[in-house]
Amino acid sequence: MTRARKALIDLSSTPYYHLIARCVRRAFLCGEDKYTGKNFDHRRTWLVERVKLLSSVFAIEIAAYAIMSNHYHLVVKVNRQQALSWSDNEVISRWYKLYKGSPIIDKQRNGDALSEAEQLLVSELVEKWRARLYDISWFMKNLNEYIAKEANKEDGCTGKYWEGRYKSQALLDETALLSCMVYVDLNPIRANMANNLEDSDFTSIQERIKHFKNTKSNSKKSNPNEAKSYVKQPKSLKPFGAREHVNTIPFSLLDYLELVDWTGRHVHPKKKGSVRKGIPKILESLKIEELTWLERGQNYGTYYGNFAGSQTVLRAHAAKNDMNWYKGVG
Repeated sequence: MTRARKALIDLSSTPYYHLIARCVRRAFLCGEDKYTGKNFDHRRTWLVERVKLLSSVFAIEIAAYAIMSNHYHLVVKVNRQQALSWSDNEVISRWYKLYKGSPIIDKQRNGDALSEAEQLLVSELVEKWRARLYDISWFMKNLNEYIAKEANKEDGCTGKYWEGRYKSQALLDETALLSCMVYVDLNPIRANMANNLEDSDFTSIQERIKHFKNTKSNSKKSNPNEAKSYVKQPKSLKPFGAREHVNTIPFSLLDYLELVDWTGRHVHPKKKGSVRKGIPKILESLKIEELTWLERGQNYGTYYGNFAGSQTVLRAHAAKNDMNWYKGVG
């Protein structure tokens, strides 16, 4: 049974969500359509550029993404406190980057005097826009509608482009966040679209690796000592850090890259390189057994439902929402 979106997205429980949208029928988001021979890879660029634009406007950060042939994955963090801290002018400025706005707001921006009733209306509009600017549904609506219009225009047709509403999955603890990000980043390898991470086009892992190698190379030329201690990360993606670093994903970037690479070598036997002995540092720190991690990682898409987390966390969240059970409890 389809659940109301408000039952699936609860910012008091977690700010992290896994989002999936799939094209209807045989519509292609990107890749080559074997039936028509047409190639739609350029649509990947549309989607990545739109996601990054929206992230710069909304208080929603991108932790991971993967653009596949007929669907895409996003892992996002909703930064509600950031939106609440914005001034009214900041909210208006951000909203106007996407929408025409309102005549009454235009009047205020032009410096015209407003009556008391008009000032009240302005305040109401600003608060409505503020709430929408950290709302996942508004983010996805803006993303999917834009891509659908562009694709239909290019195909010379009209009608539905996306297969129903987008799917959301709440990531209720650090292990769920980590598992989901790795699952998303390894999608092209799992689908045999790439044999290594650097060739996994239009994924966050490819973007992070390229940025890391480029900045590392530049740092070595300018300051060899800095290259060893400082890791610069893409501005358009939520950065990795540590638990003591505010507003970062609570893991080291290098440890995460190691984990994705190690997991990928198990998932895809054709992936270049050999599986190193021992397990990655992140798994050791989180006390996750190797077999458990690999089993969950390879079956992540079917193991969890609308909520992902440890059995304890899933049971507690189910009880909070008056549910007897969540998929993934056992």
